[in-house]
Amino acid sequence: MLETATPLYDDLIPGGSHWSFIVRRGHVLRLIDETGGASVGMLMYNPENPLERYNMPDTLKNQHTFLLTQGHVLFSDMGRVFASIIRDDLGWHDTVSGTCNADMVEQRWGKKTYQEAHNHHHRNGFSSFLNELAKYGLGKKDLTANLNWFSKVKTDDGGNMAYVSDHSYAGATVDLRFEMDTIVVLHTCPHPLDTAPEYPSHPLRYQLFKAAPVTDADPCKNSSPEATRAFANTALYHMMQS
Repeated sequence: MLETATPLYDDLIPGGSHWSFIVRRGHVLRLIDETGGASVGMLMYNPENPLERYNMPDTLKNQHTFLLTQGHVLFSDMGRVFASIIRDDLGWHDTVSGTCNADMVEQRWGKKTYQEAHNHHHRNGFSSFLNELAKYGLGKKDLTANLNWFSKVKTDDGGNMAYVSDHSYAGATVDLRFEMDTIVVLHTCPHPLDTAPEYPSHPLRYQLFKAAPVTDADPCKNSSPEATRAFANTALYHMMQS
């Protein structure tokens, strides 16, 4: 589903860090767990209308799932498709647990400021998202439920969730084909349910490719009636913009 095997762009986001960019439709964003054990927080917004953003409830209920994997699509709150998962080496990614905040990180791993630890200071997901959103004129009111790539949670008989620490491995890959221009906000801070004894800091490699054209037989497009309608809504949106 890639037009070429050579990435148009390749970069590494260090562990415990954050970054953002706009991915244009018709491109694939490849996420690679560089060393194993990564958890990557992600938010998505329409750069033409940032009020349109990733909708976790619709993404899950429209596809009758608790987890995300290959074949699923990522819905916006306007009933359109931001991106389709066209490759997934792991089979499970979390989008219900939210992100960590400063108090949570300090309680579990202690407080390390930049003045004390420089590039090894303890960042948190909540502040990281806000730092990146500010670049686009967005703020706390624009935060929404996020994805946690490479992360798996399990539940016990009482419904309590726990983080699966050995879920992802070095080289595990997810390919996201973008169906709309999208602001992508990422952080590599710890998963909120991670109880590792040391502050988890795992880097993310990301690459951009040109996507092959989407056909009527596309597995993501036909994965559910809701996905098919969302693709139609997205096509109408682009037609009205042209």
